[in-house]
Amino acid sequence: MNWLWLLLKIGVVLGIIFTLGPLLIHAERRVSAFIQGRLGPNRLGPLGLFQPVADILKLIMKEVILPERVDRVLFALGPLLMFIPVAFGWAVIPFGNQIGDEKLQIANLDIGVLFLMSVLSVGVYGITLGGWASNNKYGLLGSLRASAQLISYELSMGLTILMVVMMAESVDPQVIVMKQAEHGWNVFGGGSLWLLPSGLLGFTMLFITALAENNRLPFDMAECEAELVGGYHTEYTSMGFGMFMFGEYVAMTLSAAMLTTLFLGGWHFPFLTNPASHTVLAGIISVLVFTTKVAIIDFTYIWIRWTLPRFRYDQIMSLGWKRMLPLALVNVGIVAVVGVLVQGNGG
Repeated sequence: MNWLWLLLKIGVVLGIIFTLGPLLIHAERRVSAFIQGRLGPNRLGPLGLFQPVADILKLIMKEVILPERVDRVLFALGPLLMFIPVAFGWAVIPFGNQIGDEKLQIANLDIGVLFLMSVLSVGVYGITLGGWASNNKYGLLGSLRASAQLISYELSMGLTILMVVMMAESVDPQVIVMKQAEHGWNVFGGGSLWLLPSGLLGFTMLFITALAENNRLPFDMAECEAELVGGYHTEYTSMGFGMFMFGEYVAMTLSAAMLTTLFLGGWHFPFLTNPASHTVLAGIISVLVFTTKVAIIDFTYIWIRWTLPRFRYDQIMSLGWKRMLPLALVNVGIVAVVGVLVQGNGG
């Protein structure tokens, strides 16, 4: 029975992952059209819902072109490293409470947060390898930018996640969510008024660093069309390009799920979900709550892309090193001091 539950959860999560790309591409087109006063896709199927299917068929049927003097192994490995590690990250996300004795999570790892951080960072290596192996100066510049951006914002992301780990006293996603369900969401200080500013700042910083890690506007310096044609994916065709694009949307949604889990209470919502209720109906409601939160964050990602202009590269580096990193260090220090002086004394 346990194996059947595990296979069912894996099947559901994989089904969601493989439909995320087409759905988010369609959502991006519709939202951008709304913002710009256009209609967007509206010919193929109701509301243009079949347009992503046509795009996938087109990518599959296109010819695979290999430029001269490319590193064939790394060139093929780049798109895979963009998608596969990020897909593994969904294994530790608790997307619901539990039904009976079965937790709605594929793998309940005690070090789930550390595992999540590792797979989120590996996606950038796919960009780096793919751009470098393309034997194209635009691809090389895109991969170099991606590497520098990764280093600049990974430190701030790690410190912000460390703040959440200190508040929950655990790196287990299940424990982090349950503590928020009992005491309050981390974005609001986890129930402590002393930590309210730190929670709001931490959520904002993790949101910004997630944009930078996923190369979303205004941080898409690794592929900006105005300067680099397409950057790291300039030489990719057919499903090579499709895997890069697909991996970006899966990583974007995984970042939204991470934000939801660490700061927004995961599947919990006051007066709507009960952590002690393990019925089928309660489990379905908890999954819907989690999905709604992730969808709102994804919508915000798309909204930002079509609202803010791209930063200059020096502005991105300055923001990462001179603003984000000092703020993250100060925030961790505040949480440590409050934890010792206030919470340690029962305040």
